[in-house]
Amino acid sequence: MQPLPAPRPWWQPRPAGLGHGRLRGLGSRHPWLLDGALAAATGAVSLGIGAGESTGLYREFDALGWGMTCLAALTLVARRRAPMIVLLLFCAIWTAHITLGYHPVVNSSGSLLALYTVAATRPIGPTVAAASAPAVVWLYGGVLDRQGSLVAAFTQSLMWPAVVSYLGSAARRLHERGEQLAALTEQLRRDRQELARRAVSDERLRIARDLHDVVAHHLSVVSIQAGLAWYVLDTDPPTARSALRTALDTVGEALTEMRGMLGVLRPGLPDPAELDSPPTPGLARIDDLLCRIRATGVPVRTVVTGLPRALPPGPDLCAYRFLQEALTNVLNHAGSATTVTLDYQPDRFTATVADGGPAHTVRRMPQPTTGGGRGLTGMAERARQYRGTVAVEHGDDGFTVTLTLPTSPPEQPTHVP
Repeated sequence: MQPLPAPRPWWQPRPAGLGHGRLRGLGSRHPWLLDGALAAATGAVSLGIGAGESTGLYREFDALGWGMTCLAALTLVARRRAPMIVLLLFCAIWTAHITLGYHPVVNSSGSLLALYTVAATRPIGPTVAAASAPAVVWLYGGVLDRQGSLVAAFTQSLMWPAVVSYLGSAARRLHERGEQLAALTEQLRRDRQELARRAVSDERLRIARDLHDVVAHHLSVVSIQAGLAWYVLDTDPPTARSALRTALDTVGEALTEMRGMLGVLRPGLPDPAELDSPPTPGLARIDDLLCRIRATGVPVRTVVTGLPRALPPGPDLCAYRFLQEALTNVLNHAGSATTVTLDYQPDRFTATVADGGPAHTVRRMPQPTTGGGRGLTGMAERARQYRGTVAVEHGDDGFTVTLTLPTSPPEQPTHVP
């Protein structure tokens, strides 16, 4: 059994009825039909006033009066197409109607409808000029009226056009604001779609960078260890077994990282925080990274300066991936002694990887089978996400790659291996 809907709060407006919505839709699809209906209703009111006049002070509402009133009402059908022309034409027919001696009030409602249309579609200047036409005709009718007061006619000639002009101008301003809000809503919708598309693209790029870093690094280590095991398989079995063990451990770590990275992309899984996933790589795991590099035969020396502290998660991962990529490049292209420097300053963190150039070994070792990629470009793009920079220097004794990340001053010392 479905629960009953909650009652509508008193401050919320009542939704428009089905009939009102259909009427507005019909008017939008067939504007001539709506204008014709309003013109017919205005003409009916004018004809009722003329036929009901029985004081004998004005000319009898004969066939000519009926025809002129119907002709004046007929002009209102085109009021939205040419509002100024319709108003002037209506006032001309109304003036002739008054001059012939008919009741001056007969066609007054039609003139106000025409003036409202001008005010709702034209700026304030043309509206004020147009309001003078019915005001003059109203005053002219008051002068010829043998029953009314000239003061009352003068007051009405000023009051009614002013009120109708104000209402029409308010409707025009409201319509313009509605169009502006509609345009702003459409722009916000497009901006929201663009932001969503950009967020998806950035997330794909981030995942691609992480996959590149993980796969390139671990496969380089596996390739060197497997080549070493193949090289000494017959002459030095213990060394071959140690190399194969390092390769297996590296593959397992790579699979664990990839499983934790891609697990959040599977639909239907709970919150990633609730999964039993490995911790996010960071500077706290720098020793494991250096051990894998040293296991390949590349000597790595670590220098830490400043006051070590824990970095925020984003810069921490950025620094780890930088070191991973830089050491992988050393492994692939240099293979010589390397120095890793971690400099902790109050306002920045700097990581530097400097190798000693290509190593010359007597034994011919198999080279890693990793293709050229966009490692340096990826490191620079990742650093820009955190307002950092990556600098590359090439000297006679090798390459030096430096990452600089701005950081906040530390709150308290934290031990980082």
